[in-house]
Amino acid sequence: MTAPLHIAFRADASVEIGSGHVMRCLTLADALAEVGARCHFICRDLPGQMVHHISAKGHAVTLLPAPTADQTERVLSAPPVPPHAAWAGVPLDDDIAQSRAVLAKLVPDRVVVDHYALDARWEAQAPPRGTPVMVIDDLADRQHNSDILLDQNLGRQAEDYRGLVPSHCKLLIGPHYALLRPEFARLRETSLARRQARKIQNLLITLGGTDKDNATGAVLETISSIALPTDLKITVVMGQNAPWLEAVNAQAETMPRPTRVVCGVSNMAELMTDADVCIGAAGSTSWERCALGLPTLLLVLADNQCSGAEALVKSGAAMLLGDIHKSSFEISVLAKAFFTIQEATYLENMAKVAATISDGMGRSRCVKKIEEKQVEDGRNDY
Repeated sequence: MTAPLHIAFRADASVEIGSGHVMRCLTLADALAEVGARCHFICRDLPGQMVHHISAKGHAVTLLPAPTADQTERVLSAPPVPPHAAWAGVPLDDDIAQSRAVLAKLVPDRVVVDHYALDARWEAQAPPRGTPVMVIDDLADRQHNSDILLDQNLGRQAEDYRGLVPSHCKLLIGPHYALLRPEFARLRETSLARRQARKIQNLLITLGGTDKDNATGAVLETISSIALPTDLKITVVMGQNAPWLEAVNAQAETMPRPTRVVCGVSNMAELMTDADVCIGAAGSTSWERCALGLPTLLLVLADNQCSGAEALVKSGAAMLLGDIHKSSFEISVLAKAFFTIQEATYLENMAKVAATISDGMGRSRCVKKIEEKQVEDGRNDY
């Protein structure tokens, strides 16, 4: 009998980083736990960290120390290599040393890294020698020393990682491998069955767990100024650590249509299934919406979302409202979008396209790749 795998995850959540990296790692960890694996998270103590949420899911966590003033100064004064280096909170060498000390005690069978601030140097030096490494990335902007690399973005090509990963690295590319919780696959049939309804009665707004720039507030302000269906109901989803949560709650009470704000939800798939259309961020929740065929009015909230947003719009699965950072959120754009999507079959067609992009089974495919292990010429390979 094969011993259960012991898998270490290195991922952070913070006000700056958001919650998406930890959340998709949790999705993978939960799936691995279902097949007997033990999962251990290594996270930096940053404002907005999710250690309690990880622990509540039944996974062990080691919290790396919060950045000192000296570390913060060194990070900010150094050239940004890789481009998101500051997201680690500490210089790369410090993160390597601290993570290596933890991993040396854990002696994991696999290490999974989901962090834009870490690159091939961390992957080569932090894990115990010979430990297979899986990287989860979206950017294709830096070198990796990995055995598996997952990039679940639509429009991404294996060619984008040419020269960035070792020749033996197994590439898992596209939403076919999107890390979605099992409820999205479970509710997929129900959700797709109701997409023929053309009337917009339930609007879902979900713009990231943190939403540090209060895109949600900007959207609500804009919505309050346009003509909306008289029977429209609005649901806003936010994270428990969102800095603008209190302000959005107050704003919701003044909306011209019934608006409820929910945070820390565990039933996102149900909320998406019940929605007729979503105003959503162009991040990893895009693949959740696709799995359920939920038509989306898309907002770009970060530079790393641009390529995925372009691919979704080009496919016909979403309509782009704009980039929240590059221009003001114009009333006319959203008003025109609402008018357009109420045309006959528009939402139905958008839903059909979205449903072809992800089937919700990506996490099972990833687990199989992690479980597979071959020994070739004395090297651990996937």
